[in-house]
Amino acid sequence: MQEQDGDTNQNSPLTKRRRWAVLAVMCLGLMMVVAAVASLNIALPNLARSTGATQTQLQWIVDAYALVFAGLLLPAGSLGDRYGRKGILLLGLLVFGGVSLPAMFVHQPSTLIALRAVIGLGAALVMPTTLSIITTIFPPQERGRAVGIWAGVAGGGAVIGLLLAGTLLQWFSWTAVFGINVTLAALAFIATLLIVPKSKSAQPSKLDPIGALLSSLGLFALVFSIIEAPERGWLDTLTISGFVGGGLLLIAFVLFELKREEPMLDPRLFMRRGFGAGSLSLMLQFFAQFGFLFVALQYLQFVLHYSPLHAGLAILPMAVMLMILAPRSPKIVRRFGVRLVGGIGLVLMSIGFLVFSRLDIDSSYWLFGAGALITGLGLGLATAPATTAIVSSLPARRQGIASAVNDLSREVGGVFGIAVLGSVLNSGYRSSISSFIQQVPQIPHQAAGPIKESVAVAMQLAPKAGKHGPELIEHASKAFVGGLSNALVVGAAVLLFAGITVALLAPSRQDVERAIQEQE
Repeated sequence: MQEQDGDTNQNSPLTKRRRWAVLAVMCLGLMMVVAAVASLNIALPNLARSTGATQTQLQWIVDAYALVFAGLLLPAGSLGDRYGRKGILLLGLLVFGGVSLPAMFVHQPSTLIALRAVIGLGAALVMPTTLSIITTIFPPQERGRAVGIWAGVAGGGAVIGLLLAGTLLQWFSWTAVFGINVTLAALAFIATLLIVPKSKSAQPSKLDPIGALLSSLGLFALVFSIIEAPERGWLDTLTISGFVGGGLLLIAFVLFELKREEPMLDPRLFMRRGFGAGSLSLMLQFFAQFGFLFVALQYLQFVLHYSPLHAGLAILPMAVMLMILAPRSPKIVRRFGVRLVGGIGLVLMSIGFLVFSRLDIDSSYWLFGAGALITGLGLGLATAPATTAIVSSLPARRQGIASAVNDLSREVGGVFGIAVLGSVLNSGYRSSISSFIQQVPQIPHQAAGPIKESVAVAMQLAPKAGKHGPELIEHASKAFVGGLSNALVVGAAVLLFAGITVALLAPSRQDVERAIQEQE
């Protein structure tokens, strides 16, 4: 088959049935990438008990994947435009599934962190390619619905991963979640070979290895400082150096990109209402969502003692609302506009987080379920309009970059959400449990350190603490819930800020319609 110009839909030989078959394959690859974060989140308690990983190591196991993923999304989008989207997608699936296989047999946290980072490389090659293929094969009259379905899978796929992983964890250990990666990657690889057409940009942008390095190192330095700060101290020299160094590297990235004739990511693009507001909305949505999944799934299992499957089912109302609303939200946006729909969605998410912040050590599911329902409603309203605003802001030939920035916004938000909300939880837990340990000198000194590092360790050591065991469990649970509440209040504040910003700065309905017509 000849390479077709993926930048013009009129020249596409695909039938409608074939286009929707391609969409199904792209959604399978997307779900694989998204589920890789969520499915491991639900296995964290099992993993912590099995490997002895500390709270900080758990954050790194999750964020190593997301950090490499986010750092390489932009160059991966450019590679797809230049060398062919199908080939890059197949390479990403091969790396993703191939490295997940040995991860099934690892039991050292440090080795697992390294493997997760390489799996993140595969994910970076897959995710932007899926959206750019969709936007180049679908004509404008079908593109909104296709993007809405993609957005629904991007959000709902996480919960599908939770349920699948939770079911497997009923009978198998945490390593089963990597078996999910291998299986989905193999299915997506075969389907891509058989169904997906070749495409690449007729006018691809030049590769930018220096820009990729500056942005990746800057993100890593900031995330490193946020995750390590609760353990090292927020005023520790290394922590401060990471914040300063990360900030300087990202400033250098912006300045470097401004001087390039063909930047990998032109910072001036964010001055466009749709591009800037859409990116901010997605970044803060997924800051909240990824951070929530990281802290809430531990709460359900460590504090409420839910099984992994029950913990996954507890999140189900969020996924149901998201998957119901996301495919329909483009129609809602056409009637009411991005500003109103996106702003209301983010404010509803903020309200849901405030409901979550009221959770306690003996809360009933009804409180958690109400928060999940409200948050899912908001996420379903906010996600697709933000994606549409981004992809409609650039011409068809730049859809690889538009797709990459869409995904970058999600993943950067997710990276910082896990780092920030996880660190707020970690700081609150450490502070509270340390006070308790000081009041109970009977707890051995060699056990005090591990208890402060991980609620999982506190639960495991409680039976060995004699008469103080039940008291240790109660105080560890209260300390964890206190940190959880602080983290969720932070998430609610971020979402409220995002909602107000989108309501004020997002493009009008007429601007979005005009941009879409210009792409036709």
